[in-house]
Amino acid sequence: MPLPPTPSQTVGPFYGYALSFAGGGDLVPAGHPEALTLHGYVFDGAGEPVPDALLEFWQADPAGATAGAPGSLRHDPATGQVVGRDTVRFTGFARVPADADGHWTLRTLAPGPHRPAAVPYLALLLFARGLLHHLHTRVHLPEHAEALAAEPEFAALPPERLNTLLAVREAERRYRFDLRLQGEKETVFCDFPLGPHQPPGAAPVPGAR
Repeated sequence: MPLPPTPSQTVGPFYGYALSFAGGGDLVPAGHPEALTLHGYVFDGAGEPVPDALLEFWQADPAGATAGAPGSLRHDPATGQVVGRDTVRFTGFARVPADADGHWTLRTLAPGPHRPAAVPYLALLLFARGLLHHLHTRVHLPEHAEALAAEPEFAALPPERLNTLLAVREAERRYRFDLRLQGEKETVFCDFPLGPHQPPGAAPVPGAR
């Protein structure tokens, strides 16, 4: 007999100290010649920063491989402490807490297309106080703006909404991407409906909450 689902509940705020780990936002070491910095702020509906949000990223490597090497949460066998990545293999996964100002920083490599003709992006999962469910969105570099606008899943979005999925280039290999949970310039968040005619891997539905 199938059991009914339990009600959703808000969670946190405990992300910053319970789930983050040393070097969580450093997919590549400082000084890597191909490293790029992606940073931004998380804002609530009133435009105030969200200081205890947690962001998770998944991405392909520059060649488009999505398998990712294990090791983001590698532990020291003697102490049991999380020591993180070995700085050699690219894991494709990052977990970044927002600071007291709602600011976060990620150091990574530019993602490649995960399949032929695909638009490269970083998948972003956002956890924050007051959310019944985590939120999905995508981060695209500005050089892929035209390709993003042509994607069938996002083609119906007006330009001002589509722009919320684009990072802003600030300097050579440095980009900014702010997340707005509600209100003006609210970030486009995606849903991944799974029904009898939608197998796993169904395309995202932009704007769904």
